[in-house]
Formats: sequence, structure tokens, C-alpha cells
Amino acid sequence: MTDALTQLLEAARRAQPSPQHREAQRRSFAYGNTHFENGLITREMVDRQADKLAKEQGEHGRG
Repeated sequence: MTDALTQLLEAARRAQPSPQHREAQRRSFAYGNTHFENGLITREMVDRQADKLAKEQGEHGRG
């Protein structure tokens, strides 16, 4: 393995994603898995449901 690749891997291990990046990754994962099973699922549907869940959790003091 080259030194440059080793340095990049170490930097990736130390990286801390922002809450926004984590949420984007979570939604992407949800979309990818659900769309694979049902081609009618859209990113918009996943976003709507994620927003709805976030709002509900905020209303219940868990957000």
C-alpha cells in the first residue's frame, strides 16, 4: 500500500461526519434498500417519511 493511500485511510478513520451528512447517508441507505425491493419507492417518499418521523420525535421530546 502506498504512503498516500495509507494517509487517506487514516484520515477517513478519524473523520467525524456532521449530523446533516449522517442524515443524508441514512436516507440514502433507506432509499437504496427499499427501492431495491419496490421500484415504485422514490427518494421523495423517503424524504417525506424521514421528515415526518423527525417531526413526530421532536413533538415527543426525543429529537
